[in-house]
Amino acid sequence: MRIGIEAAAPFPYGFELASTALVLIDMQRDFMEPGGFGETLGNDVSLLQAIVPATRKVLQAWRAAGGLVVHTREAHAADLSDCPPAKRNRGKPALRIGDEGPMGRILVAGEPGNQIIEALAPIDGEIVIDKPGKGAFYATGLHELLQQRGITHLLFGGVTTEVCVQTSMREANDRGYDCLLLEDCTESYFPAFKAATLDMVRAQGAIVGWTAPSAALLAALLNHAA
Repeated sequence: MRIGIEAAAPFPYGFELASTALVLIDMQRDFMEPGGFGETLGNDVSLLQAIVPATRKVLQAWRAAGGLVVHTREAHAADLSDCPPAKRNRGKPALRIGDEGPMGRILVAGEPGNQIIEALAPIDGEIVIDKPGKGAFYATGLHELLQQRGITHLLFGGVTTEVCVQTSMREANDRGYDCLLLEDCTESYFPAFKAATLDMVRAQGAIVGWTAPSAALLAALLNHAA
């Protein structure tokens, strides 16, 4: 049975539950909590924390509906062999990728700060992708995993809107997925960047994808279950 989100922009978005995945991008302690990489760049991490309640509601509802969940983590090898200087040397952080911080080495796989926040932690059966780049499809097996499961539609949330979320949506669009970004389940350290990204995603007839408030998805799932 097809599920429709009438309040999606620029026009209604429809999907089949069995062929759709919820993709939560980089909801990690390093970006969301004080002492992590986000804060070392001089950002106010409380801006990102504001989306946790809405994202948690979506995650719980999606799990209850039996939908596939994908979590991503921006994570590098301990020897930083997958972190080129062009990435590590950008910005003016107090600590760079690989440096020792309050939650372990910054953005290094397996370190405490690299884990997904407790409120959104993965459960058994959910896909967890460690990605060395901004996009979820670069140097990962995500596309193949989704193809194996017959996934054609992706619902996105996560951080930050204009960097890893938008990059992942554009990568997904190029691979043929119909994508929707949940407006109140994504955030940026720069509110204007989030607003601009939402406009870019849904411009020109959903050239990258659709956007919608999470309440519209929750209502659609409730109607589907009735």
